[in-house]
Amino acid sequence: MAKKGFKLNEITLGGVNQKELTSFTRQFSTLANAGLGHLRSLDILMNMLKPGVLKFAIRDIREEVEQGTTLSEAMGHHPKAFDKLFVNMVRAGEAGGILDIILTRLADFREKSQKIASEIKAAMIYPIAVVIIATAIVTAIIYFIVPSFEKMFEDMNIDLPEATLILLSISDLIQNEWYKPLITIASIFITINIVTRFEKGRYYFDFSKMYIPIFGQIVRKSAISRFCRTLGTLQDSGVALIEALTILRGASGNEALGKVIDDIVTSVKQGDPLTGPLKKSAIFDEMTVSMLEVGDEAGEISAMLTKVADNFDNEIDSLVAGMKSLIEPLLIVGLGGTVGFIVVALFMPLIEIMNQM
Repeated sequence: MAKKGFKLNEITLGGVNQKELTSFTRQFSTLANAGLGHLRSLDILMNMLKPGVLKFAIRDIREEVEQGTTLSEAMGHHPKAFDKLFVNMVRAGEAGGILDIILTRLADFREKSQKIASEIKAAMIYPIAVVIIATAIVTAIIYFIVPSFEKMFEDMNIDLPEATLILLSISDLIQNEWYKPLITIASIFITINIVTRFEKGRYYFDFSKMYIPIFGQIVRKSAISRFCRTLGTLQDSGVALIEALTILRGASGNEALGKVIDDIVTSVKQGDPLTGPLKKSAIFDEMTVSMLEVGDEAGEISAMLTKVADNFDNEIDSLVAGMKSLIEPLLIVGLGGTVGFIVVALFMPLIEIMNQM
């Protein structure tokens, strides 16, 4: 491997932008399909990229390939840019002499995964923005306006309704003990961070995320779709089943699903069918298991895995669209209810005074 010189302008932080990596994969597959060699393709792609982790990784990979290292081995030296899934698929393509086909499959895989992730992120931007703005407005009302009413109520020396007392307590909390809610929120995040450092804690946390109302379905279906599409792509690329499952275990990103993959590996090693552990898990539904069972029996498991992933991607699209339609009225009702409560709580004592007069 060539000795690399250190350059100050090549100091980079973080990993690779996933959109940039997806674009690189598609462009690399196009050049490979056009018959260009690795070195020429890497030269072209390197010149197209902006300085960053991916550009510098490709420069180093090109140097290694030029000295006789295989493309997959050179990519394996840069885990920040290319994960195990990427490297192993390239290795399978090199071994089978079908690298151009593998790169096309990998590009398709990354584009579909990126599309789902982008749709989910886009769906979350609006509600998060509304919640932040609404919280800021309500906090400002409670902080600046409610204290004026509180002083007036004290001067009137009247018995206050329960709603007004609750509102004044919230105002007092924000005015004088604002640090308590912040400490509570910070404690929750710290507790989650500590719990998820342990394997069992990650398992229960990841499992519980799949059953949160509305969002849980998206998390669960996304996990299943990623599992099926990744395994199907690896199988299509000629990666052995056990090796594919091992790669998938490291790239699952969900400990609950990871446990299911561990059970599948054990089952396959014992000569049992792939779908046995799926039936026992609470993650995979009966229809999905039945479809994979049929594919396994027909010797078309990779095609069935891809079909199941496509079905779940369509369901995720529908869920995201439905969630966007549902969240907007819920936010309006929630914000209106909160402001309405503040108005009623402030004016109830005034109405009582007017009735007495």
